[in-house]
Amino acid sequence: MTATSPPPGTAELMSRITAELSTRLAAVGRGRGRPGPPVLVAVAHGSRDPEAVRTVRALLTAVRELRPGLPVRLGHVELNEPLLRDTLGTLRGDAVLVPLLFGRGHHVTKDIPDLLREATLRTAGGPPPPLSARIAAPLGPHPLLAAALAARLAEAGWRDGDGVVLAAAGSRAARSAADTEATAALLAARLGVPVLPAYASAAAPTVAEAARVLAARGCRRIGVACCFTAPGLFARRTAADARALGLPAAAPLGAHPALARLVLHRYDEQLAALRTATRTAA
Repeated sequence: MTATSPPPGTAELMSRITAELSTRLAAVGRGRGRPGPPVLVAVAHGSRDPEAVRTVRALLTAVRELRPGLPVRLGHVELNEPLLRDTLGTLRGDAVLVPLLFGRGHHVTKDIPDLLREATLRTAGGPPPPLSARIAAPLGPHPLLAAALAARLAEAGWRDGDGVVLAAAGSRAARSAADTEATAALLAARLGVPVLPAYASAAAPTVAEAARVLAARGCRRIGVACCFTAPGLFARRTAADARALGLPAAAPLGAHPALARLVLHRYDEQLAALRTATRTAA
């Protein structure tokens, strides 16, 4: 696989630049007569695995440490508390929803916008100010995501390999598949080896099928990168598939520093859009 992406250090530089800009961008909220920056609402999928919530909360702790004073809240699409519907019900004023998801699947394009729309309508008749929120892009694709994936893969013992399977949750949405393929291309450019996407559900190929394709191309030292935020069904399924093949599998991304910076980067993108909209309205 061939791909072009910024050199590895570019992702870190981009993160530092957005962090430096964030203090100025936060003034947008104050300029609209509301104190402080918009709330960052991290939107997790939810899982029956008890480690999932703990892992997501650890990620948000890392986000808070990078941006002291930023109000950060958590909401789940399903399965875990607090549910996104309940989190949004407690908010007023400006907020930015950052999906802790990696592509434009159904949750990003339908479920989260629907829940936000319901919450906005509910607060419209209540005490001011009403909820006014934007939805950020999912975490993938982005060079910072590739950096986190590469680091977790190295931690799993994959070094000097010649091929990688990028395991993702899977979706029937074409745009979600395109996002996973773009992430695979960024990871391939970073590692300098072929990277093939694979899916734990809803799409093909599976991890085993992708590994066989790489082996047929001559790859013998294959690793499995896991594009999951936290432990759960799909992460366990991927790990089991990798073990059956005798391949090293990376852990979920969790509170990796690059992922925490990426959450803030997606938030900052929306602050910049809000600033532009405010200037246009003025």
